[in-house]
Amino acid sequence: MSKGKWIMVVGCAGVLVLAACWFSTGYTMKKAVRNAADGSSAYAIILGAKVNGTVPSKSLQYRLEAAFDYAEKHPGVILVLSGGQGPDEGVSEGAAMRDYLVTRGLPEERLLVEDQSTSTYENLVNSKRLLPAGQSKVTLITSDYHVARAGILAKRIGLDWDAVPAETPQSVKVKTGIRERLALLKTWVAGK
Repeated sequence: MSKGKWIMVVGCAGVLVLAACWFSTGYTMKKAVRNAADGSSAYAIILGAKVNGTVPSKSLQYRLEAAFDYAEKHPGVILVLSGGQGPDEGVSEGAAMRDYLVTRGLPEERLLVEDQSTSTYENLVNSKRLLPAGQSKVTLITSDYHVARAGILAKRIGLDWDAVPAETPQSVKVKTGIRERLALLKTWVAGK
């Protein structure tokens, strides 16, 4: 085979692999959001996102509003607010979430704060430690694009899950969609 034909074959194969990755991650992400929560889990884990100083980012606000609505519909559910403090954040994500939800009117006794995690995997591992022994069913509250990867990681640490997918702000939809597809591929390959 000539060098030109070889390059064309390799290029076509690369395009096919990229297309397969794009469609398989997209399918997985769409399928995951259909695992809708119904209030049957006693605990819901809200996965953290960026805090600007002490104020939740737009993405985190959307997650918190979804969590607030869910908590209002299901008053017996305890919320685990999960997220540590990054170097450019004034408070931990967990603390910012607590302040936001208390200000919105949720009683603090319904909130557990996990403030040490720095990744989705750590969010879930550290949040699981706050659950009563034997509690393995949880609701995940996170951005719609993030539900699939969070669900895969939750299952890997022994959690049975359903989800409340929060809308993604339009301003970050493209960026987060691409980044999350890459992260999902990494999770499939590396396990975290």
